[in-house]
Amino acid sequence: MQIIIALVFGAAVGGLLHFVQSGRDARGVALAPLLGALTGGLVWLVLTWAGVTTLSPWLWLVSFAAPLVVVPLTLLLLTRARAAHDARERVRLGIA
Repeated sequence: MQIIIALVFGAAVGGLLHFVQSGRDARGVALAPLLGALTGGLVWLVLTWAGVTTLSPWLWLVSFAAPLVVVPLTLLLLTRARAAHDARERVRLGIA
């Protein structure tokens, strides 16, 4: 049941990063919160399957830190890829 904390924290971090990072006009509003929730929940799931209990601070630290690292990097890469793709399409269509 405590996995919900990791999911909510990841979604909140993703939602905040969507508005803080540049390029939000090139991605959907739900992408960052979903990515954050997925990252936090997946890390929690993997660590609990590995035998780490909720009494361990590592479970909490890693599942809260993972969205803080993964989401901004992913958003940065996706924004750059989208900008490059859009530039190539403008040249291809002759509207650049």
